[in-house]
Amino acid sequence: MARYILKRMLRSLITLVIVVSAVFLLLRLMPVEGYFNNYDKLTSTQIKVGLMNQGLDKPVMVQLANFWKQILKGDLGVSNRYRINYPISKVIASKMPVSLKFGGLAFMISMALGLPLGILMSKSARGKSRLKLGDKLGTLFVVMIQGVPVAIYTLFILMFGTSLLNMFMRIPTLFNADNWRSWILPVTALSMGNLALYAMWLRRFMVDESSKDYVQLARAKGVPPAEISRRHIFRNAMIPLVQYFPTSVVAVLMGSLYVESLFSVPGMGGLLVDVIKRQDNTMVQALVLVYSALSILGVLVGDILMALLDPRVSFGNKGGTR
Repeated sequence: MARYILKRMLRSLITLVIVVSAVFLLLRLMPVEGYFNNYDKLTSTQIKVGLMNQGLDKPVMVQLANFWKQILKGDLGVSNRYRINYPISKVIASKMPVSLKFGGLAFMISMALGLPLGILMSKSARGKSRLKLGDKLGTLFVVMIQGVPVAIYTLFILMFGTSLLNMFMRIPTLFNADNWRSWILPVTALSMGNLALYAMWLRRFMVDESSKDYVQLARAKGVPPAEISRRHIFRNAMIPLVQYFPTSVVAVLMGSLYVESLFSVPGMGGLLVDVIKRQDNTMVQALVLVYSALSILGVLVGDILMALLDPRVSFGNKGGTR
């Protein structure tokens, strides 16, 4: 087990280094305007001095090495355009709690509604009714959420939700942290993707488990159907689903890039969109580092949880195949 976890951690670390380094190198291909404020008003001498002060006059690989040395010291640098010479770590520290709060609420809603929907769909799919209405309606919802781009159904939530909640359609005035109604629409939009994901996979896993030999044996012994569904089918179906929980939390945070920007939520998602528009390259690479670390950590935690809960996971020399 320890060797398996160590290998996963090492692979995750290598992936993080590759992703962030690639973004760093791509940003170096862009014009240097993103590293200066009021670039048009600077003289060539001032630009050269600014490049020297930021170490941008050195070879690219030397810049990359210095960047990682700076990161290992816990220094994400300073903003060049969003807040001039302001530490990026302080900006992220003020924005991250908002995104985490939205993500946590969306995750809880997805769990509270997605799992019961998946159970209902699986029972309807295994039922004797020819119509199987519950499964058909649930599948329709899942297909719509999975098939329609996030931007489309989020706009529908914005348009129709504001009318229902008596809110103004002007986007800059939509969100108010002190008004609980203004939290409903962005949290709902964030929760839709994971809600459909949980329902879809739980339905599939429960339908698959219901045809296994141990379930047929329990039925032959006369075990009540409700007990079979709860103690056998559901518990075993949840094991492969557990690995999606950490990654789905990250998916919520990544989905907030669009949702927070649309609803003017002062979180990290809207921040990344804003600094990209301002071409604040230092802020962009710092935020990419944060989001990449969260994404890779989510996958790592999911793999470890799967290994702990599922004895069929191999810890052999091939890296823990399933």
